[in-house]
Amino acid sequence: MDEQPSDPLLLSATDQTSSDGDMPLRINRTPTGVHAREAQPETDLDDTQLYFNRELSHLQFNIRVLEQALDDAHPLLNRLMFLLIFSSNMDEFFEIRVAGLKHQIALGDDTTAADGRLPKAILAEISQVAHAQIDRQYQILNDTLLPALESQGLRFRRRDQWTEEQKAWVRSFFDNEIMPVISPIGLDPSHPFPRLVNKSLNFIVELEGKDAFGRAGGMAILPAPRSLPRLMALPKELCEEGFAEYVFLSSMIHAHADELFPGMRVCGCYQFRLTRNADMSVDPEEVSDLASALRGELLARRYGNGVRLEVADSCPDDLTNFLLRQFELDSDDLYRVKGPVNLTRMMSVLGDVDRPELLYRPFTPSIPKALKAGSLFSAIAKNDILLHHPLPVVYAN
Repeated sequence: MDEQPSDPLLLSATDQTSSDGDMPLRINRTPTGVHAREAQPETDLDDTQLYFNRELSHLQFNIRVLEQALDDAHPLLNRLMFLLIFSSNMDEFFEIRVAGLKHQIALGDDTTAADGRLPKAILAEISQVAHAQIDRQYQILNDTLLPALESQGLRFRRRDQWTEEQKAWVRSFFDNEIMPVISPIGLDPSHPFPRLVNKSLNFIVELEGKDAFGRAGGMAILPAPRSLPRLMALPKELCEEGFAEYVFLSSMIHAHADELFPGMRVCGCYQFRLTRNADMSVDPEEVSDLASALRGELLARRYGNGVRLEVADSCPDDLTNFLLRQFELDSDDLYRVKGPVNLTRMMSVLGDVDRPELLYRPFTPSIPKALKAGSLFSAIAKNDILLHHPLPVVYAN
């Protein structure tokens, strides 16, 4: 019979004695021969190859969120939700991560990240990845999700798709709800470029002719009223049978922008949105009144330095370059989009539509009897309680 290889046992004394003074033995299994392992060299924690870049890793996570919008295993409205969550995540990414890198570069701080990249190199790679993924996001929306939603009776009407009855309703809504609260801002030497709130919907308008005061046309800014929803459901009687139909506030303003400039001709009207630095920098050890300091920081977040400009893909180069100069941004900070500049506002559809078959089945949690009767703290004082998040069972072939 062949002798089976075995690992020898090494008996060694520990450096602690037992209560009776004896030196206890410790049994170690030490591999030798073909089972021996070479001693591992000590890890150099300064090795940049060991680390992922924080910002680029964050981007990859957001990309995985976007991928869920293409997964047929999810209900249709939840796929739309993943697409909108991607928008929300990217907003925060630019407000905090990109803003932090830009601030570091502005200070001349060339400190490398743990992976060895310089701030400018990280920013350049972020721009490349973010542009590709945001383009892909709108492609998924326009080519996949919107057609799929329409096949399920949910339609988002563009201006060129409005029926005559819908046009009349939009006109009435504009006259009664939008026009009284919108304030066009003409751009001339006496009216400099306005301060625009972070992530607000705005329009840049090209004008010809003269206004009521004899001032020559040029450009104007239209800030959309924040009090109005960005997406509105059309009255049921105006919708095609079997459909719930929606129109965007941006489309309504675009359709009737000329009414805001009497005597002038609107040559172009293009939506845009500016993302600003919203990072808060308050050191509690350096301020005497933390609450007051936080209030000041929260207000400043609305008007921090610009970090990203989103514009309609149809906006002419001369207007986009004008906006970039106003916000002191580079061409890499410009994102042309084929659709609304703020997709997160489409989230309202999820609450408006009563289509449970297009959403995840609701989960009703089961409450243990021990937690129903008395105090939660009394129950956990008696014994530990396992909390867990149930996941769907996945069967692999």
